[in-house]
Amino acid sequence: MDNLSFGLYLKQIREQKHWSINQLAEIAGISTSQISRIENGRRGVPKPQTIEKLAKALAVSYSEMMDQAGYLRPEEAEQIPEWASSRDKRDFKKMLEEDGELMFDGVPLDDEDKQRIKDVLTGLFWEAKHMNKRKPLSSDDSTSK
Repeated sequence: MDNLSFGLYLKQIREQKHWSINQLAEIAGISTSQISRIENGRRGVPKPQTIEKLAKALAVSYSEMMDQAGYLRPEEAEQIPEWASSRDKRDFKKMLEEDGELMFDGVPLDDEDKQRIKDVLTGLFWEAKHMNKRKPLSSDDSTSK
């Protein structure tokens, strides 16, 4: 999720409660300017600690808000290698979210089969990312004198 999408999500929840930015700021213990920047997409996705304050203030599920912010679930995060960059993590989350109807031979797969496929794809994804990071430069890419 990009910054603006999370901001619009936050604004929608706040407005459903008929709260002003000032009211949310006071209840959550966050500055009005920070909430305004989040809602307008001028600030990055907030840190988990900030999201926790917002979730408590708005009486919204913390895990739902973390999902909306684009953070990985704990079970997804366990599968991430230590060398993965933030971009790698974003790519991984995007791959996991591409949740089209999985079929084999025209028959939809059940949840157990989908999870097995997801597990295999996760392993392949990280293997491919790791191999790309270790690729040596070709002689065309390097400069020699």
